[in-house]
Amino acid sequence: MSKRLSGKTALITGASRGIGYAIAHAYASEGANVVLNARDAERLAHAAQALQDEHKVMVQSYAGDVTDRDFVQLMVEQAWAASPIDILVNNAGVYKPLPFVDYAEQDFRDLFEVNVFGVIHVTQVVLRNMIARGGGNVVNIASTAGKWGSRNQSAYNMSKHAIVGMTRCVALEMAPHKIRVNAICPWIVDTDLADTFTGGHAEILGLSKETVETNLKNAIPLHQRWIRPEEVAGLAVYLGADESSYITGQAWTVDGGYTMI
Repeated sequence: MSKRLSGKTALITGASRGIGYAIAHAYASEGANVVLNARDAERLAHAAQALQDEHKVMVQSYAGDVTDRDFVQLMVEQAWAASPIDILVNNAGVYKPLPFVDYAEQDFRDLFEVNVFGVIHVTQVVLRNMIARGGGNVVNIASTAGKWGSRNQSAYNMSKHAIVGMTRCVALEMAPHKIRVNAICPWIVDTDLADTFTGGHAEILGLSKETVETNLKNAIPLHQRWIRPEEVAGLAVYLGADESSYITGQAWTVDGGYTMI
């Protein structure tokens, strides 16, 4: 590894598994100290220990919910005291597919609470510190659902459209402070959420999960498979590194060409 992130500290939410853990692993491999956050304390502890055992970097972990503003404030204060945060990766998110007319009001609130307000809480607290320090970097994990329309997941799409919009607006506001803000918009990544996606849509469409998965994979122009978490992590490394120092306000699509068809 080239150690492109050596000397930097990154806070990553939703870091105990899936995309979040892949990014934490990639960042640590590139020399970054990592601050991990997730709700599942046991799984988070295992993730932190695995990174600590493999990499010679500082690993902090804070189990808690990003929808809790008080927890977020305390987490950032404690993490910053140990090492100022150079990169924030907002990855924590939830998903629930349903036809629009079948969503309950609470479904919309639940998705927005995590996918939007959770990002707002962490980003506001971290940015205030970054502004005082004179620089920083934010990478939001959004989705292709934040750039296009989709059937049977309007609540999720709405939440991810909000993150893409927030990315663009905050990038403009933060530019004078030398803080960059970008988003990554993947299609289906090979994580637990992929099973939720295919299972949920299979139920809605009255098809088998295997049929839905096969049809979706066959429609991807490149590779005909789900995205690997490390493929998202590679872009997150680039956006977190100094080599992307002139890039801000962008929403990067990672989908094997799916949204071009």
